[in-house]
Amino acid sequence: MARAGVPMLDGPTRVWQVGALCRAMADALDARFNPVSVVGEITGFSRAFSGHCYFSIKDSSGQLRCVMFKRASALLDFDPRDGALVELSGRLSVYEPRGDLQLIAESMRQAGAGALFEQFLQIKARLQDAGLFDPARKRPLPAMPRGIGIVTSLGAAALYDVATALQRRVPHIPVLLVPAAVQGATAPAELVAALQKLAEFAAAVGTSTTIVDVILLVRGGGSLEDLWAFNDERLARQIAASPIPVVCGVGHETDVTIADMVADLRAPTPTAAAEMVAQPRQSGLDLQNAMQARFDDALLRALDKQSQRLDRTAARLGRPSARVAAQRQLLLAHERRLRLALAQAARMRRAQLRTQSLGLTRLPGEVLAQARERLMRAQLKLELLDPALVLRRGYAWLQDASGKTITSPTQTRVGQPLRATLAHGSLDLTVRTAGEGCSA
Repeated sequence: MARAGVPMLDGPTRVWQVGALCRAMADALDARFNPVSVVGEITGFSRAFSGHCYFSIKDSSGQLRCVMFKRASALLDFDPRDGALVELSGRLSVYEPRGDLQLIAESMRQAGAGALFEQFLQIKARLQDAGLFDPARKRPLPAMPRGIGIVTSLGAAALYDVATALQRRVPHIPVLLVPAAVQGATAPAELVAALQKLAEFAAAVGTSTTIVDVILLVRGGGSLEDLWAFNDERLARQIAASPIPVVCGVGHETDVTIADMVADLRAPTPTAAAEMVAQPRQSGLDLQNAMQARFDDALLRALDKQSQRLDRTAARLGRPSARVAAQRQLLLAHERRLRLALAQAARMRRAQLRTQSLGLTRLPGEVLAQARERLMRAQLKLELLDPALVLRRGYAWLQDASGKTITSPTQTRVGQPLRATLAHGSLDLTVRTAGEGCSA
């Protein structure tokens, strides 16, 4: 019989060597658990000179020693640190020299925020393939917006920062606020609805006195979880579809969201977003003054050019009276040449008649008569071309104040001063009636 408290043994108990028992335990763990994944918080992290990493992971009820060899740690895309929540994949083993249970980690990724980051990368890849990040798709901002739309939470500190910046820089520009949650489960849908409402407002602009030319989508800083609404794919597609350019100012300068990448312009902070769309009023006035100066200078150059052109044209035209005088001189010159030619022809004819005549001592009368007749006809032609001869017949030559010849009543207007040149002297006239049947 066995004594109380002493178990009965059916046979002799196996006695293990320590190393053999550790190996047996390792084999049992490998067969029962491996491969294994575990989530926990890093503690006691260190990286040896060899490149191997040693640490433990823990939760509220347990702790497990871990090792990650150099070949695996070289593949990490983040820096592990104490307190970080991670997910490890690897194999359970027993470190025989100390008999310690350990996890040989073959991969490590961030849990919690790490999972969100992977989701972030997946959304980013889809939208990039769809062309939503293409710079050619993005629109320039208006230099002087007629109205500014704001989408943010009524309780956000970003709203105060943006309103202060706008009031300081462009107090004359109207602002339209469409509130929406910027954090939490309902935030993405509310942000999408707010942008849609501004788009509908833009479509119905004919019935409103306020025109919105740019939208500010803003909120303050926070963790990845706090800003997650701005990584929503529905919001990104609504930003891309907005008929109004969108400036996204979410978080701090180091925070980057999907909304930042899709927006027409990304601002490092909400205040910077307001400043990007609100050039100071003095800048606008300076620009206006510079444009006015350039316009005045261009106008003066154009006037000078046209004045020079007018002077050149006037010089080419000259005064009509000068042209008449020139023509009169030309006619007189032709008359003198004709007289000389007739006289020379007569002398030559007389000489021919003297040599050919059969005893005649003087020029036949009919030859002289013909010459005289040709001379009279030439004289008559010259007199008909003389403007003074026309004036002597009772006609007058009318000119306006610029010297332009008046040939029709339609060239005159009531009260216009005219000058009438007569055969002997000139008269200054004033038009009493214009058009047909006018009288002076």
